[in-house]
Amino acid sequence: MEKQVTIYCKNTKTYHEFPIGTSLIEIYLNLNIGLKYQVVAARVNYKVEDLNFIIYKPKDIDFIDLSTPSGMRVYVRSLSMVLAKAISELFPQAILRIEHPISKGYYCKLDNLNEPLTPAIILQIKERVNLIISAGKRIVCEEKQTSEVKDLFVNRAKQKDKSALFETLGNPYCRFFRIDDFIDYYNGVLLPSTNYLSLYNLIPYYDGILLQIPNRENPFELEDMVLLPKVFDIFKEYLGWNKIMNLNNVGEFNVACRNNQSFNLIKVSEALHEKKVASIADMISQHSEKVRFVLVSGPSSSGKTTFSKRLSIQLMVSGLKPVVLSLDNYFVNREDTPLDENGEWDFEHLQALDLSLFNLHLKQLLNGEEIEIPSFNFEDGKRYSKGDKLKLNEDSILILEGIHALNPKLITDIPTETTFKIYVSALTTISIDNHNWIPTTDTRLLRRIIRDYRFRNYSARETIARWASVRRGEEKWIFPYQENADVLFNSALLFELAVLKRHAEPILAEVPKFCDEYTETHRLIKFLNYFVPIHDREIPPTSLLREFVGGSSFRY
Repeated sequence: MEKQVTIYCKNTKTYHEFPIGTSLIEIYLNLNIGLKYQVVAARVNYKVEDLNFIIYKPKDIDFIDLSTPSGMRVYVRSLSMVLAKAISELFPQAILRIEHPISKGYYCKLDNLNEPLTPAIILQIKERVNLIISAGKRIVCEEKQTSEVKDLFVNRAKQKDKSALFETLGNPYCRFFRIDDFIDYYNGVLLPSTNYLSLYNLIPYYDGILLQIPNRENPFELEDMVLLPKVFDIFKEYLGWNKIMNLNNVGEFNVACRNNQSFNLIKVSEALHEKKVASIADMISQHSEKVRFVLVSGPSSSGKTTFSKRLSIQLMVSGLKPVVLSLDNYFVNREDTPLDENGEWDFEHLQALDLSLFNLHLKQLLNGEEIEIPSFNFEDGKRYSKGDKLKLNEDSILILEGIHALNPKLITDIPTETTFKIYVSALTTISIDNHNWIPTTDTRLLRRIIRDYRFRNYSARETIARWASVRRGEEKWIFPYQENADVLFNSALLFELAVLKRHAEPILAEVPKFCDEYTETHRLIKFLNYFVPIHDREIPPTSLLREFVGGSSFRY
């Protein structure tokens, strides 16, 4: 008689027994589970595993589809591997670089193509991708000694970008993936075969390709493509800086740190930030006769507050007198806050602000009148008057910082020429390797986990639990207006993930291993393992990163 193992299926909320050695896909088919969308993986004891994962011990199993963030990552990784295989077959000399997410897709470059990247070539690549998908080829996960895997990629697969990465990972064994004779490396699990892929598109995007993926809310449809020329230019500029410094991926970064170059990396990165802030201040001062209000917006943990303080210093150097005012002061009382679809307070809604009072105050300031600044108490959810007064002189300039600062509905009665709009975001431009990008949201999430733990008494579990709601608010109230900015500022620092690693790992270690938030916790811990840690002792007290890790010379 075969030995049995007991599993608990969270989808059906029932216990079942299966022979030891049964795969997840066999369990899924046996239980006839009907997910709303395509099954792509499962959470096994809250860790994401591929559908070929074999069960040997009792487990809690939760099958996931494309509607989950973890499921979408599995789908996109698998699609990326098929794209890489198709290009290697058509253009063996070409190097595919999946550089960064943008326009709700992924921007891809082809180096060493030896001919212009035309729409006809992109169509040819798409046809080969379709051929591989329709063939239903198996995607096999293999594991070998790291030294052997390194030789496979450098000598046979000609993917030298992974050489330094494997050297600095420090693991004796390493997993990689295979489709036929094509091998690739990914920082997470993939689909069991190519016929699980159904929806995607490849379209020309500037000088490269945009890989379009299913809509996260409705995976039966593609994400809409929205051109973001200002965001794209920022990515391009910082990627150019990375190439100048010969730091295109995490492996090269780790080698530099081990060669005691982290000090120079910090100095150069901080100098670039300072230069950018000074340049923006110069732009404002050149129009100081008209500009009275500087509007600073950006998503959560993008560093808006520290940026505004550093901008104030540079404006003072230009002979102006800046005053920083947070839009949070204009929150309506808690009982007047709009409710979201779940009946909970929606603090990120535009109507959570007292727009009438805010616009009245701007008009009064513009007319040279004095106003009384309101103050919002987050503990009791009420707005108070503390007697704080504000009046703008001829050389004064008001910096307004908040998530809605670029929303055209925020300011309705103020001449456009009196405002200067800035969008702040942490656009991570370093990659793990050519086919493994670093999501920009991961940097912000790690920043927020550390800040919430250190300064707001929130655990990592609590911060992770709220993150999905924060992201929904950003998609609705922030990202649609980023191109309204007069200038964009990239708050990401090339070295920061190596610094955040030291602070985040002990905080993440406190998250219980048997809770929904552990899925994201486990992913972040694995992600941080790619980085050689560096100490923050060399980071200046005015650094934007100090807002999150502590030690800032600014008051918050």
